[in-house]
Amino acid sequence: GNPSHGGDHLFFTKLNEPEFKPLFRPISLVGGTRDGGRTCVCLGLLERMAGNDAVKTAKIVAWWDMKDCPIPEGYDARRVRPSIERACKERGFSGSVSITAYADQTKTPDHHLQALSSTRVAVAHTISECTCKLMYEDIVEWRGHNPPPATIMIVSDHVEGDFSWDLARLQQRTRYKLFMAYSVESYKDFFLLRNAIWLWNKLLEEGGGAPLVAGGLSSAMFYCKSCEFDCQSLEKFRKHLSSYKHGREEFTSARWYTRLECVTKTWRRNYRATPEHATSKIQLEASFKKIGYSGPVSITAYADYKETPHHHLVALSSTGVDLAHTLYWLSDVDWDDYVPSLISRYLQKSNYNCFLAYSFRPCKMTVMLTSAEWLWESLLGGFSEKRSRQILKNCSESASTRMFYCKL
Repeated sequence: GNPSHGGDHLFFTKLNEPEFKPLFRPISLVGGTRDGGRTCVCLGLLERMAGNDAVKTAKIVAWWDMKDCPIPEGYDARRVRPSIERACKERGFSGSVSITAYADQTKTPDHHLQALSSTRVAVAHTISECTCKLMYEDIVEWRGHNPPPATIMIVSDHVEGDFSWDLARLQQRTRYKLFMAYSVESYKDFFLLRNAIWLWNKLLEEGGGAPLVAGGLSSAMFYCKSCEFDCQSLEKFRKHLSSYKHGREEFTSARWYTRLECVTKTWRRNYRATPEHATSKIQLEASFKKIGYSGPVSITAYADYKETPHHHLVALSSTGVDLAHTLYWLSDVDWDDYVPSLISRYLQKSNYNCFLAYSFRPCKMTVMLTSAEWLWESLLGGFSEKRSRQILKNCSESASTRMFYCKL
């Protein structure tokens, strides 16, 4: 959208002792909205301000890894669809449900395939090494053609790593409700904000009722993801999977392309900041204006202020920067993974933009989807000492002193 002139910006940073420059690990964050809305990166405020999406009756699309979450022994596969629909309805979501089941279908019994197809569950053949990659590609493609509101459901044990990292960034740009089911919970996945979670066997056991009877419903499609083949006949599907052409194609192409490609790795935005003023707040405001953000800016700086020179505290306070005292060891949390992932979870449900500044370029891209990034020295550099003193003098004479906080 076009930039407007009403948004507020909150800036959070930490000061290293005794120099006026922040550490890299406590990443400096700026948030901004281009629609005149209020902006912040305060986690509590993000949670309170997050709106509820109107998706209760929107479509639900499920991608199911049958190897990770198999059909239990003796279970009627015709009950899979009604079990998933019932679980969604119990959470208040009553939209139409589409399901695609991924697996090496040469190992799936015919009666399971027939039962799934007869209840409008699409069946996709993959080799085991490619399942995660192909599922993710289909999710990304579907997102590109189906804007919200809608609900995505992923049934798999292998969503951590690149899968969840990339999907978390996609969710920050275009927000869908996200449901997940798994047979074994992953302790590594803390990137994604999930709206509902189930254990697979429990979801199926609680389905209840008689199996879904196909009646006059048409069968769902069978797909071969190695050959781009599809049909509605189980007999034709089996014949294709046993053909020489299929075997050759699967061996020569699909088997060697197992690595999941992150589609958001090209989204990093680096802006060269050449602001006109030397004090932190005025300089930040000028930097934001250069990229179209012109709302008022609020800044809170965190540090152990027993170690910060008095003249820095006076200068910051006189230019409208709030100062929050904390101990370094209390604030030394894992800023490389945990805190960025925590912030990204809030960005996945809130309409905020995120700005990021750091003292040196990180070795890996953060899971937070940023609208702008700066090197801290570049952000603050580029003025004469005389000009800096003049700005500080003018601010000290005219600006009201900001608050000092002790966070202990």
